[in-house]
Amino acid sequence: MYFSASLVAASAFIASCAGHSMLSTPSPRGNTKWWGTCSAGAGCKGPCDSPKADAPFNSIYVAKTYVQRGQQLEVVWNRLNHPGGFVRLAMVPFDQSDSWTAFNANVLKYTCYETTCKAADPNDTTFGYLNGSGDSPCTTTVTVPENIADGTAVTLQWIWFGGGIYYGEINTSFGEYYGCSDMIVSGGPQSDTPPAATFVGGDATYPNSDVCKYWGSNKVGDCNFGNNVPPNPTPDNLLSQSLEPCMHGPPLKGAPYGFGSSDESGYSNQTITTTSPAAAPAVPAPSSESIVEPAPAASTVEAAQTSVVDEQATGAVPPVASDSYKCISRPASAL
Repeated sequence: MYFSASLVAASAFIASCAGHSMLSTPSPRGNTKWWGTCSAGAGCKGPCDSPKADAPFNSIYVAKTYVQRGQQLEVVWNRLNHPGGFVRLAMVPFDQSDSWTAFNANVLKYTCYETTCKAADPNDTTFGYLNGSGDSPCTTTVTVPENIADGTAVTLQWIWFGGGIYYGEINTSFGEYYGCSDMIVSGGPQSDTPPAATFVGGDATYPNSDVCKYWGSNKVGDCNFGNNVPPNPTPDNLLSQSLEPCMHGPPLKGAPYGFGSSDESGYSNQTITTTSPAAAPAVPAPSSESIVEPAPAASTVEAAQTSVVDEQATGAVPPVASDSYKCISRPASAL
């Protein structure tokens, strides 16, 4: 039996990406329901991978991690065969770690998902330029705030958003993924001034720049799927286990919401349509506490121009004038 090279590649891509993405360092809380991964599309709505009541940090048998104010804390996640998007890091007292409002008010840093990682084979253009498989670790650092008192238990939140290529569908975006790590602050320089959120750009596609490659929206909360959960998840059907993909459209380049030239919705400056597919309703906002973040102070980084890109095998990324994003919820009939 003959299989095309593209079909074989797509099948391998689909088989390799079931884990999607998760925080690995510092050690995350994890969860048992989703095998450690917290995917908004699967029904894990954050702000952490598990609520504080279920955090291993509560156990007297679990060793505690101690950090100092001003310390450069290493944060690591594996690429897990997915390109693009942003990572947001925020820190709040452990007692407030079930609150989206608290995390949104205490954002420390944004960076690109592919900070120090990239596709394993740069010549593989099956899914576009530098969009192939590869599971190398992605790393960044974040500074522990100096306005935290000694002995305070805190929670670091990690969010991946704007990632692309859902199960081999090239012009699609993932939902959001969440992870949290708990620790205790002790020692280091003190200050009463809370830190301002910063953005550090530059990824595999756009190195040494103030932009990242992403799909869909550049704003936390736009791909949380509200209170929706998969209607009929079945163990033998991976696609039935998530509401993803979140949006349809080609990859973009730009900064996260509040640091670039995107409009107030967080989408690119293209026209947004919901006319195709006709049966797919727009994703509703959460009915309880809003997870949509306020805009950070843009003065911490120069504004970066947002533009649509078409990744080419040559490495060129010329603007594309056509196509637009559609918010979608995967209908039950498609699962």
